Amino acid sequence: MISGKPKILVVDDKPENLVAIRVVLKNLDVELIEATSGNEALKLTLHHDFALALLDIQMPEMDGYELATILREEEKTAHLPFIFISAVYTDNQHVFKGYEKGAFSFITKPFQSEILINVVNFFIEKYHQEIALNELNENLQKKNSELENINKELEAFTYSVSHDLRAPLRVINGFTKIILKDYEQKMDSDGKELLNGIASNATRMNSLIESLLMLSRLGKKEMKKDTVDMNLLIKEVLQEAEQEYPSKNLHVDVADMLAVNGDVELLRQIFLNLVSNAIKYSSKKENPLIEIRSKQEGNNIIYSVKDNGAGFNMEYSSKLFGVFQRLHSDSEFEGIGIGLAIVQRIAFRHGGRVWAEGEVGKGATFYVALPVK
Repeated sequence: MISGKPKILVVDDKPENLVAIRVVLKNLDVELIEATSGNEALKLTLHHDFALALLDIQMPEMDGYELATILREEEKTAHLPFIFISAVYTDNQHVFKGYEKGAFSFITKPFQSEILINVVNFFIEKYHQEIALNELNENLQKKNSELENINKELEAFTYSVSHDLRAPLRVINGFTKIILKDYEQKMDSDGKELLNGIASNATRMNSLIESLLMLSRLGKKEMKKDTVDMNLLIKEVLQEAEQEYPSKNLHVDVADMLAVNGDVELLRQIFLNLVSNAIKYSSKKENPLIEIRSKQEGNNIIYSVKDNGAGFNMEYSSKLFGVFQRLHSDSEFEGIGIGLAIVQRIAFRHGGRVWAEGEVGKGATFYVALPVK
């Protein structure tokens, strides 16, 4: 990382010219490093990183054009901006030759101080921007490296969860069922209740692991986008959700749904979660009602799933889409607290967004905005 004042190489064989440039640029926050010949200038480039070079053209042994050619050929100075300053070679032919050599500007003597100051300020500002950009790129590379390591650790953790943690759960479930079956006559009701509690919690933990694995895989799953018939998708989702959460007197009102471009399996997961939640949280109502709608607003299609169920306090709406964030206890409605996080993750992957509106005791509406294309 380069720090300190930007360094400017000033090359001129006449000391009075060096003094003149030094006086003009004295108020700039730069460090001037002077050379009286081309050879001396080349040696200085070995030990310093310059932001800009001001080159005289008429010099003995090696003129400014020759020096510029060598600077462009060296890897370290190939992109060093330089400006020719000359009192002799001021005709168009020499000016064009200067630009051919790679000069960014050509200033003739005598020059106005403001012109040189403005030109130098421009390149110093450009230099600062390049330094900032390089630092940003270094930080991004570092962050990318850290992210790669985190992803590798996450993959290892996911593998461990998938294989190592689920195996004991299967054993617990299996042994519990054997005890309940083979030793049923030897246990009282309290013992059976305790074993059923163990089995129930083992099943719940397995569901929790399944949901976490699904959430972790979402970022890796390759998306296969196509035009999705949302009428057919909603019909299939309703059939599956109603089997999972049977509800008496449930009425579902589905409008004609607009098609959208997306991954059909991921979109199915979005609406399965939203519709299942709507059925679950309206199940205690005497006449549960779910309304599913779509409309186009600008470049987005907005889908909504509305219910007349338990609702929620809008004060806590920011928690809805977080992992393990629930606004209702298990005693009210069973759940894990990952479904809406999955909904949000899938919507983000499609370039969309999700939000919700609700009122306690009066239901909730969940919205999914997906881009038209």
